[in-house]
Amino acid sequence: MATKKIIVKATFISSFCILFSNPVLAQKQFKVLLVTETAGWHHESIDYGITAINELAAAHNFEVVRQQDAIKITEEGLKGMDAVIFLSTTADIFDDNEQAAFEKYIRSGKGYVGIHAASDTEYDWEWYTKLVGRMFHIHPAQQTAKLKIVNHNFPGLEHFPDTLLWTDEWYEFGPYKIEGLNDLIMIDENSYDPKVTWKNRDADKNGNFTIDRVGVGTGTHPISWYHECDGGRSFYTALGHIEKVFENQWFLDHLYGGIYYAATGKGIEK
Repeated sequence: MATKKIIVKATFISSFCILFSNPVLAQKQFKVLLVTETAGWHHESIDYGITAINELAAAHNFEVVRQQDAIKITEEGLKGMDAVIFLSTTADIFDDNEQAAFEKYIRSGKGYVGIHAASDTEYDWEWYTKLVGRMFHIHPAQQTAKLKIVNHNFPGLEHFPDTLLWTDEWYEFGPYKIEGLNDLIMIDENSYDPKVTWKNRDADKNGNFTIDRVGVGTGTHPISWYHECDGGRSFYTALGHIEKVFENQWFLDHLYGGIYYAATGKGIEK
């Protein structure tokens, strides 16, 4: 009897070791680079976003590599990455060489994910503005608004209701930088007050900050979209200013769907 127990135990241990030492079984389904560098406003929600994305990686079996601010983006460093996530980055974060490396990376068929202030980044880099699709212009005070889900075929949105109340910081965007954006979520401006004025925000022709920036609303407008761009894939969501949003399961499903699409190109019903 004792001999049988020893054999059974040894078989279990052997099977356990094989299961967890098998490189095929342990392989992650894709790998992403997480960029959080800011040269302008730094969102407090970034730390919450880092935690949330790492938890998504654990739940969905993908790998996250954090890009340290002091380390340059290079072609070599981007090898093996299936997508790059810009988590509330702001202002000018890449030099010319980094920009060239990232452009080449996207053109090789890889993916981009922009979260919230990623649209408040690199305004003077025309290629990047097209990759995002539209750039941040202004926002009113944080408030509750009604969201309209307009594409349930996109990954992560399959089970969403048609409308949803949400509290966040609502971006008003500038003009389209590229054609062909596929809207995912719209915001109903009748459900919140979009009017706002930022005094002395923009520079005049002499470089003096004397011009007010005004937000008056643009009607019901998209706050999340995706598109193919220059050989690669792009997903953007303006949600994610408030820290607690990164603990909201609706948002986590939405975010993972975007990461999954950007990294794999899969999940969209044709």
